Amino acid sequence: MKSQPLVSVITPFLNTEKFIQEAIESVVTQSYKNWELFLIDDGSSDKSTAIAQEYADLYPEKVYYLDHDGHQNRGKSTSRNLGISKAKGKYIAFLDADDVFLPQKLEQQVAILESQPETGMIYGPTQHWHSWTGQQEDYQRDNMRPLGVQPNTLFHPPSLITQYLKIAGIVPCTCGLLVRREVIKAVGGFDDTIQHMFEDQVLLAKICLHTPVYVDSSCWDRYRQHSESSCSQAIQTGKYHPLKPNPAHQIYLNWLQKYITEQKIQDAELWNALEKALYPYHHPMLHFLLRVKKKLAQIARKKFPGFLHRFVGTQFLGDKYIPPTGAVDFGSLRRVTPMSQAFGYDRGQPVDRYYIENFLAHYQEDIRGRVLEVGDDNYTRQFGGYVASIDSIQRITQSDVLHVTKGNPKATIVGDLACGDNIPSNSFDCFILTHTIQIIYDVRAAIKTVHRILKPGGVALVTVPGISHIGDYQWADYWCWSFTALSVKRLFEEFFPAENLQIETHGNVLVANAFLYGIATEELRQEELDYCDRNYQVTITIKAVKPHTV
Repeated sequence: MKSQPLVSVITPFLNTEKFIQEAIESVVTQSYKNWELFLIDDGSSDKSTAIAQEYADLYPEKVYYLDHDGHQNRGKSTSRNLGISKAKGKYIAFLDADDVFLPQKLEQQVAILESQPETGMIYGPTQHWHSWTGQQEDYQRDNMRPLGVQPNTLFHPPSLITQYLKIAGIVPCTCGLLVRREVIKAVGGFDDTIQHMFEDQVLLAKICLHTPVYVDSSCWDRYRQHSESSCSQAIQTGKYHPLKPNPAHQIYLNWLQKYITEQKIQDAELWNALEKALYPYHHPMLHFLLRVKKKLAQIARKKFPGFLHRFVGTQFLGDKYIPPTGAVDFGSLRRVTPMSQAFGYDRGQPVDRYYIENFLAHYQEDIRGRVLEVGDDNYTRQFGGYVASIDSIQRITQSDVLHVTKGNPKATIVGDLACGDNIPSNSFDCFILTHTIQIIYDVRAAIKTVHRILKPGGVALVTVPGISHIGDYQWADYWCWSFTALSVKRLFEEFFPAENLQIETHGNVLVANAFLYGIATEELRQEELDYCDRNYQVTITIKAVKPHTV
């Protein structure tokens, strides 16, 4: 890194003489040297005050000791806000006095934020640190806090806070964060009305609703596990429980509901997740009964035979029924070979063709002018046709067929999309490209050609496989890729503006299994085919429009 912007580290402490020196040393020994450390005394009565003052004397230009008027105990939020008010750094990190940074924490996190100016905060997984005791059995207890989201990804508001509400235990530790000071200033820092539990989640919620956040896969810090921590003390006194409804959690959720109302955030998924989180507090008796029902179901799984499980479960729950281990009835699917090796063509219409043809029918108004299709012109003729008007104006003015090798009698152009210099540039109003680029190794070059040969304003209607077998002898030797919506988005955005792309996924777990077995469209119900689950992407469709001005 050419320049090292200043990082301000904020460490509040209250009677932490056992640990504070190790926390301070983990900052002093950072590979990144341009930092300042604020030690905020929240009314300590043990030796931690003297230890903090000694470090402030030892590093007068780097370490600063602060406390509240009259050496009061004001709480973690107020103490951190005091440190923030004194901070001069471009970035702010938080380190509780019983936790530690790993040596390259600041260096690596600063480098990432410097390379991503649109990103307001970064964090990675934190180690739950039991082995600080030196006891052999505690080394086996060390574990990594789960991220719960895709690592090495930039998340835009409000996606992260929605996931925090949905998945228990994935909120990052305070010591894991590095935040731009301007972001903390914009959101108003910590909330002084919430001091001891969930105060960190208050700041995280503000940040995640305000700015993009980058989640990395690297671990840069250790969260010490011990019986004297504020979290452990809250559990012991009944104020907090990580898995059950508790007063501290309810206070935080009520704050969050008020905050997102005041911020006029209308995101439906966020509100739905918040309502589910609040359900145990708004409907405690119903929540209790649901827990009893779940417990009884767990007992029943152990006692009832499998066939009885299946009958009762399917009768009352339908698709929501999940049979216990050992009670799944595979029926005709208990086989290691598919029912069709030809995508289901020998049984009817392949499942992926259902999605491809629905996609083309939906955008058939774009199949006009000079149209290019790969292999043959079947879809051009099927979905091109005529404009419904008095004069029945034909939408297609010229139909071309592209084939990679000579010998196809329907081909008007012979060329390879990966190196198709002979395919004319700026020539086609529409390019129908269905399930082709998976057999092209240089996908990026192929998409570049797609962009080049379209006229300004031209449309490419593209489909690619997601979950799929790779075909019989005809295709297996050429099939290079399967895709996801994310990989397609990143590939196409290299050549087409994001606002000119419409990417959709099609399929679900039933359809995916049916397609892999070679079961045809006709063997599934329409509601089964049309149900979309983004976790099971059988077919991905892309409408890409070339800008009028390039």
